Amino acid sequence: MKYCRPKPRPILGLDIGKKRIGLAYCDALNITVSILPAIKRLKDSSEIKIIKNHISNHNIHGIVIGLPLDEKGKITDQSEDCRKYGEFISNEIKLPYGFVNEHSSTWESINRFGIKKDKSGLIDSYSAKIILEQWIREGPELKEFDLHNKINYQNNSLNIKK
Repeated sequence: MKYCRPKPRPILGLDIGKKRIGLAYCDALNITVSILPAIKRLKDSSEIKIIKNHISNHNIHGIVIGLPLDEKGKITDQSEDCRKYGEFISNEIKLPYGFVNEHSSTWESINRFGIKKDKSGLIDSYSAKIILEQWIREGPELKEFDLHNKINYQNNSLNIKK
């Protein structure tokens, strides 16, 4: 597989889980990746306000979302939920977005950063850091936000309005 380094710019990385969303961001030159506190995923999607605040505070120009594909690179129920939620977030914040395969990012976080049992979301944010570092090395380039399609994500369903 051929990888293509994306254009450097400040990006927010997301590790989307059923309960929490891990967050990390990189600087404009894609040299430093830092973690942010994980946020709870809420039924009314009000966590979007927190994400928007981070985007504003760090002058973010795009988002990268991890997709937990299985060991063969196939879509799972969780990766489908992450894809839908990632597209929803992109529509809400109106920024370019992209996806990377984050298979085993949690295990890598445990081994690389020495995190043991964690209920705070620290492991989720370190997983977002790994996702963002992978995107910086391998791409793909971000997909531009499409103003013509509005995605409504509620209760694990996806409704696309044109």
